[in-house]
Amino acid sequence: MPLMTLVQAINSALAQEMERDERVVILGEDVGLNGGVFRVTDGLQAKFGPDRVIDTPLAESGIMGTAIGLAMAGMRPIPEIQFEGFLGPAYDQLCNHAARYRSRTRGAVTVPMTVRVPWGGGIHAPELHSDSPETIYVHQPGLKVVCPSTPYDAKGLLLSAIRDPDPVVFFEPKRVYRSFKEEVPEEDYTIPIGQAKVLTEGTDLTLVSWGSMVFQCLEALDTLPDDMSVELIDMRSLYPFDTDAIVQSVEKTGRCVIVHEAPKTCGLGAELATVLQERCFLHLKAPVQRVAGFDVMMPYYKLELDYLPNAQKVAQAVGQCLAY
Repeated sequence: MPLMTLVQAINSALAQEMERDERVVILGEDVGLNGGVFRVTDGLQAKFGPDRVIDTPLAESGIMGTAIGLAMAGMRPIPEIQFEGFLGPAYDQLCNHAARYRSRTRGAVTVPMTVRVPWGGGIHAPELHSDSPETIYVHQPGLKVVCPSTPYDAKGLLLSAIRDPDPVVFFEPKRVYRSFKEEVPEEDYTIPIGQAKVLTEGTDLTLVSWGSMVFQCLEALDTLPDDMSVELIDMRSLYPFDTDAIVQSVEKTGRCVIVHEAPKTCGLGAELATVLQERCFLHLKAPVQRVAGFDVMMPYYKLELDYLPNAQKVAQAVGQCLAY
């Protein structure tokens, strides 16, 4: 089984699905000749041709609108938005059209497309290149939202997303793109959307995260005393999210810390905390805590790592929750 980075795993999934299904096309800025700004689509245009790996103008609303039309016509488009901050110009097409067509047509028309988006901070990029806007799209009915943290999960979830009958926003944590390798099967496999993964089992506290913050949580666990037993859950799928997995864990541990890099106010952590209050109130031994980004714009690279949650902040929150 080959070792792959996140970039290589996504490239593998795209190539395999394009070979399997001639309806799959990729479109976006620089995705063809240059292989994408992060080289995720490297080599695909040479293999499948410019009619299936399409370099577009710098026009996100046009990319999204074209992909919607292709999907409604029976294709399986994969539009790439070069950075998450560039989703703004495509918001109208994505949320007011793609997300609504199934409802608008009473199920007669669906929009089976996967919107690939490099996501998150930690790589010292300029403004509009390091945000975490996942909650905006989780809030939109009709969209599914996925954010894998590992190469193995990225390939399996991407294949599920491409085959899904509805639009899926596939956030790719760019901080993890080439940070490590793991074994990824060359053959076809899928991971169901909506299923979380327990990375470490524990009995004292539940730690919940997704994307690159999963690794800050793992690093924090290495610093905790041996007598602290922490269960770490990687959500993987942000909508629909695996309510049962999180609730069952918190019913067992009685405590929960949620970690995300988006601003704290109205972040996805707030929704998770509310669900736990509704479902686990009599099991909670301490208030649910959140470790998140600050309620300010992502700062420039000099302060970027001060803005993002890190292992020290996570370990501190875990200690405070356990001591409550």
